[in-house]
Amino acid sequence: MTMTAPIVSCHLPAELNSFIGRRHEIAEVKRLLSDARLVTLIGVGGVGKTRLAQRVGFDLRRSFADGVWLVELAALESPELLVQAVMECLEIQDRSLRPPIEVLTEHLRDKRMLLILDNCEHLLDECAAVAETLMRAAPDLRILATSRQTLGVVGEQVMPVPPLPLPDFDVARSSTDSLKQFDAIRLFADRSQSVLPGFEVTDDNQDSVARIVRRLDGIPLAIELAAVRLRALSVEQLLARLDDRFRLLTMGARTAMPRQQTLRALIDWSYALCTEQERLLWARLSVFSGGLDLEAAEHVCAGDGIEPDEVVDLVVGLVGKSVLAREGDQTTVRYRLLETIRQYGRDRLRESGDEAALRARHRDWFADLASRGQREWFGPDQVAWFNRLRAEHGNIRSALDYCLTTPGEAVRGLAIATALRFYWIATGSLREPRDWLDRLLAAGPATGPAARPPAGPVEGPPAGPAAESAADSAVAPAVGPPVGDAVGDAEEDAAATVRANALCVNARLAVLQSDFALAADMLEEARELAKQLDDAAIVAEISYVCGLAALLQRDITGAAALLEEAVAGYRETDAPMGVVNTLLYLATAHSLLGHPEEAVARFKEGLEACEAREDHWFRSYTLWMYGVEVWREGDVAGAVEMEREAIRLKQPFDDRLGTALCIEALAWMAADGTPERAAVLFGASQERWRSFCAPPFGYLAGHHDASEALARERLGEEKFEAAFRRGTELTPADALAYAMCESPKPAKPAAAAQASPLTRREMEIARLVAQGMTNKAIASALVIAQRTAEGHVEHILTKLGFNSRAQIAAWVSEQGLLPGGAP
Repeated sequence: MTMTAPIVSCHLPAELNSFIGRRHEIAEVKRLLSDARLVTLIGVGGVGKTRLAQRVGFDLRRSFADGVWLVELAALESPELLVQAVMECLEIQDRSLRPPIEVLTEHLRDKRMLLILDNCEHLLDECAAVAETLMRAAPDLRILATSRQTLGVVGEQVMPVPPLPLPDFDVARSSTDSLKQFDAIRLFADRSQSVLPGFEVTDDNQDSVARIVRRLDGIPLAIELAAVRLRALSVEQLLARLDDRFRLLTMGARTAMPRQQTLRALIDWSYALCTEQERLLWARLSVFSGGLDLEAAEHVCAGDGIEPDEVVDLVVGLVGKSVLAREGDQTTVRYRLLETIRQYGRDRLRESGDEAALRARHRDWFADLASRGQREWFGPDQVAWFNRLRAEHGNIRSALDYCLTTPGEAVRGLAIATALRFYWIATGSLREPRDWLDRLLAAGPATGPAARPPAGPVEGPPAGPAAESAADSAVAPAVGPPVGDAVGDAEEDAAATVRANALCVNARLAVLQSDFALAADMLEEARELAKQLDDAAIVAEISYVCGLAALLQRDITGAAALLEEAVAGYRETDAPMGVVNTLLYLATAHSLLGHPEEAVARFKEGLEACEAREDHWFRSYTLWMYGVEVWREGDVAGAVEMEREAIRLKQPFDDRLGTALCIEALAWMAADGTPERAAVLFGASQERWRSFCAPPFGYLAGHHDASEALARERLGEEKFEAAFRRGTELTPADALAYAMCESPKPAKPAAAAQASPLTRREMEIARLVAQGMTNKAIASALVIAQRTAEGHVEHILTKLGFNSRAQIAAWVSEQGLLPGGAP
């Protein structure tokens, strides 16, 4: 029987070097996962917990229909962002006001997935709480965690990850071949060959190699770091220096575990082998989270002993010493410190007394990056800036955290968060920026009306479909201590301007979540500040947000009037991005009011401005709504092409909300002429709205209702529902291809299969039975206990009225449910 391999979803990084050994540990983790919902790998830093977890995840990828996902937590410093980090990893773009944990549990409720939580030790309590909550809500979810401590969750299975097996002296002296059976020796040989081609463990060096890996206690990271030294040393020289260094170490802290002493000693030794400037750079690089580029290193780390033009050579030196890892491709190069090495550098930085100064420099660099990104957003480099900011998300969080936790820095934090308004919305993230803005506004100085308290969840309807960006109001300069009354007044005005802009951005985000009452409170405070400052730019922002709120609440006439005021204000203050952004919604309001000429004029003006600037983001949203207006005027073919062009423009941003809006519009356009296609698109669209935890329409609900009713009438209820179900079963990629006419129409499922009495899991097991798999093999493939697999097979036999596995196989074949057949 010829079988087609199932499509698997494996969201793990590619292995950059070979995986050595750990066969027993891999088998044991798989065994534990077959019975337990949560398995935690524990061990000292550098012992290889992460690589082991990733390898197990890769091996089990076919057992999890909804994928294997890795959540890297090492660079996450704020416990409050743990759930957000998991949602980002799972590509959940939520725009609702529901608590994040509710959104996450709802997303995972029916998923069969393996979630790897890597490096939990610094977020132990939070990881334990999240893991327990998710397991209660999602019965088919498995969690594999790595940590230096157990999570302490009921039902947790703990597996200590030991160092690699080591030879004793008798084995080392007996045979080179027998020595090579030990994983520690194999790892040392493999990594040595990567830096010294042709290296082999021979009769001449085997005793020294065995002593080296024994001195390093079989810790993989220690072995890898030691192997790098063979670029400059012989095996015997390496052993001699390890011996000397470790004899000195025995006089250190006796309370630390020996392996921790050993790993620390090895990093100490690597540190000692660096030049003074390399050590200085190593310590300073530790302020970065999630990596960095060369430009950032030059600006943050230069000075006080390192000239800017020396940084590149020092970086090259640290890469050569395996302190820095090079990432990226030929066009985009980034660097990352392994977490153990970064923490070591942070300790050295703290001891030097320079940590506060370097964190301030780091904050200044990313404040400047955010400001530049804001200025360049409306232009030809928009996609490049989006990708750059996305790569720096960890550093942005660190900069904001510094501003939040350092007295007197809240205003600077507000400026950063406000400047990132385009980035936040383009990523589909509303909750995180609102959280930063709430906390920074509460921590900031009182300027004008009293600062409002941090916002909590507010009951109300989920957001409508508006996905937009803000106008380009300026970021206020950094605020420092006043010098004299005049300067003091200027600084106070600057702080008030920052606060007003932050209130407007936070209100905008609240409106997009339909949190209208809280948005109104924020806008009232911003309005008072604008009066004090006599600032027309802030007034324009307030008019825009009020107009958007009116539109989402279906006060179309009121929205049009407010948006007209905003356009005039943006023109007066020379804010072209604000003009383009507002024209989109003003044109939409005119379209809904039945003013086609006014709507088309404003759509065209917005498009011309976007094309002149080579903009992608605003142009894609303008095309989306302009296409709807063109469709209403009867040009279906032209409207469809506009929607597809909008989708193409959205793809570099992975703008799933915007793409869903376009797919929805394409369904409307197909309702009359090709109702079956419309039904499939409606189904695909519904699945996308589920991922946003929000209904799709808001002020456009009339278009949806009328188009769906028309498609049902044209197609008939039964055929519409069948086509709609096919749409819900499309993967996001298949739905996109179908909308773009890049794939054939989805095949219809067999009628018998639709009427199957089996559950989803029983259907899956029936397929495996039909493929000839035993209960034991099924249990292994699905990561369940063998007795559970046996129970499922018994249920299948009972439901179908069969007596043998052969009858199950024949039934599955008749339904067309074997791989490569009908769905």
